[in-house]
Amino acid sequence: MAGRVEEFSERAFYLREFRGRTLALVLPWQAEADALAGVAEPLAALAAGGARVLAMAREEAQLAALSAAPLLQAQAPRLAGAVWRALQQSPRVGIHCAGGNAEDFAAQAAALALQLGVFKLVWLDGGGGLRSPDGARLSFVDLAELRVLLAADVLSGDSLLRQVIWHEIAGVLSQGEVAVNVCSPAGLAEELFSYAGSGTLFTRERFMQVRRLGVDDYAAAADLIARGVREGYLAPRTPEQVDALLASGFGAFIALDAARGGGALAGFGALLDGGDGRSGEVAALYTLTRFLGEGVGMHLLRFACQEARARGYARIFACTTSARVSAFFARNGFAEVSGSALPAAKWRGYDSARRAQLRCHEREILPLKG
Repeated sequence: MAGRVEEFSERAFYLREFRGRTLALVLPWQAEADALAGVAEPLAALAAGGARVLAMAREEAQLAALSAAPLLQAQAPRLAGAVWRALQQSPRVGIHCAGGNAEDFAAQAAALALQLGVFKLVWLDGGGGLRSPDGARLSFVDLAELRVLLAADVLSGDSLLRQVIWHEIAGVLSQGEVAVNVCSPAGLAEELFSYAGSGTLFTRERFMQVRRLGVDDYAAAADLIARGVREGYLAPRTPEQVDALLASGFGAFIALDAARGGGALAGFGALLDGGDGRSGEVAALYTLTRFLGEGVGMHLLRFACQEARARGYARIFACTTSARVSAFFARNGFAEVSGSALPAAKWRGYDSARRAQLRCHEREILPLKG
């Protein structure tokens, strides 16, 4: 008897990513025990999932509130060895960073993360992640962008402590740290265990790979398709049709670090045969909100064109009910056409009400010269 296929969940996906890894968690410079109430549950989930957490704080009481033990002193000799041995006893270890002021504490926490070579550094601050001057959350920032923001002095409206944090993050990224998340204590679970996040993910470089899906990617891709259907961007499909999308699908994966591997599926698309032997359909193109503006959709379309050329198609087409997506196709060389210009196979069994709302686009595929 075949086993039950478990439903995909973002939380489970990220917990698998963290399994066997060590995360450093920097607690806020000033935070009462009740302000850390939302941190206990995600820490318990990390421990249950096989991840290890080093909690750093300026007050031992903060670490005690999170049951972070054994408790080590940041100035202890041979700290790295002591941390390693402590993690054999407990998945949650506390490090007391006794600093005279917020700047000293931030510098000490950053230096420890680098010294210990943690997989991810998570910095908690009551103000949450980085925001643009107009107040919009910046959910994904690489080192080059952060340096531009710091040089332009556009973050001067932040508190002095938060400005110190941004400079320390730039420092650890430039010295080799893989990824840093900044969020509020209450937003920790959403930041770590969801695609959307609650704060800002900082990376050393913007590393994106677009490739065909492997079977291990299907669960995450199927979840993206279902999400696009719920939001109204994608047409509802039967399980058989979803299977066809996955078999012809490709994804944009944003890795935390090229050398260490791993990464999040930031967008999905599929190239289906158009049914006339000369064309292909770009179907179910969908990008996670967190990565909008990162060029994910453009890279997916570029891959679709390469795949179409390899298959010998003369053109590719796409349909959408969204004006925003329609404009995206237009920006990427697709001309708007009537539905009757597309292969007849596209409309067999197609919902007539949805067809009436569609905007159709096509693009010629030119063969490579030489």
